[in-house]
Amino acid sequence: METFELNITNAATAGISLADIEKLQPEADRALQTVLEATGAGNDFLGWVNLPTETINSDLVNKITSVANVLRAECQAVVCIGIGGSYLGAKAVIEALKNQFAPTTPEILFAGHNIGEDYLAELMDYLADKRFGIIVISKSGTTTEPAIAFRLLRNLLEQKVGREEAAKLTVAVTDAKRGALRSLATDEGYATFVIDDNVGGRFSVLSPVGLLPIAVAGFNIRALLQGAADMQAACAKPGNPAQLYAMTRNALYRNGKKTEILVNYNPKLHFFAEWWKQLYGESEGKDHKGIFPAAVDNSTDLHSMGQWIQDGERTIFETVISVEQQQRSVIIPNDPQNLDGLNFIAGKSVDHVNKMAEIGTRLAHIDGGVPNLRIAISEISEYNLGQLIYFFEIACGISGYMLGVNPFNQPGVEDYKRNMFALLAKPGYEAETAAIQGRL
Repeated sequence: METFELNITNAATAGISLADIEKLQPEADRALQTVLEATGAGNDFLGWVNLPTETINSDLVNKITSVANVLRAECQAVVCIGIGGSYLGAKAVIEALKNQFAPTTPEILFAGHNIGEDYLAELMDYLADKRFGIIVISKSGTTTEPAIAFRLLRNLLEQKVGREEAAKLTVAVTDAKRGALRSLATDEGYATFVIDDNVGGRFSVLSPVGLLPIAVAGFNIRALLQGAADMQAACAKPGNPAQLYAMTRNALYRNGKKTEILVNYNPKLHFFAEWWKQLYGESEGKDHKGIFPAAVDNSTDLHSMGQWIQDGERTIFETVISVEQQQRSVIIPNDPQNLDGLNFIAGKSVDHVNKMAEIGTRLAHIDGGVPNLRIAISEISEYNLGQLIYFFEIACGISGYMLGVNPFNQPGVEDYKRNMFALLAKPGYEAETAAIQGRL
């Protein structure tokens, strides 16, 4: 396994010591066993545990690659339609690996993750003169946001190329046997992949949900899966790094640290943090419990959130993802006039300056009473992202069980939907419509 390092710094400022963290080892061992043996609450959603080593076999990878190659050959753009875990994992990996100022070939676009009218109108305008394909991801096919986007984009595609050709450019990732999208895919002859019933959306990036868009973008899904598989092996026994992370964050939470800030010093990891926020927020925010997951992109956010982190309420801790090597090197030139006063760093790489900003910030925050966890990876690559994904997933399961919640359900997500459907007068919601109109 390539470089993957987890360090804990300054826990004492939170009123705990390393000994206090280590006391949680038996609890963490039970939680790990609960995950691996599928004996706890939500055990019918633990199919993600063995995705990298069993479920996603060579034949399935070959099929994903084959379908991806068709879209790559036929399309200038491919729209990935999904919400929550159905798009965040793929977007996190693609944005981390791609050139930040050039689209992939084909360009990967996302829809169905909002109900923005201008967003959808502008997307359709953008696609009007492009040959595009669709990857639609939904177990049911009736989730409001992706269903609206798919109806609009399917209609646009069929108008452009005809119904038969549109079917060749559409791939559905959905339930194996039931649901509106499965029925439509069968009727229209779409290529399809299955979302297994035991894999929840936020744990699905290492399934066809994430692997297909990542492959269409041109990245190595086998390397991604290998990184995840190696991390799975490393976390199969007690005393692993995922347990240490879960133990530390629970020890801090129990001592008043209610917010965890995921920090990166590489802008390519912005959407990885968005994926992480959903993973932990939706998994742990139950029964009026849970660490609030936040994120910052440094050094950018040191000029906006840095003051609060340094001097605000001491209810926070930070987890820093540190990337040791960059893909490119840019050297700061000497300037004879030196009007900006930067000649003292002339001849040094931009990343050297960034690393000093990272170290300096961590020291300042530690001095300010912010406990720090640091996760180091050698570089941003498919392999290392696979490691990080699996690390955070299994740590999330362990941490959720230590917290005393079911990490694999999301009962609170349904509350807004009931109100929205009532306000829209959806058939079957007549009583709710009358009740909510009375409230208004």
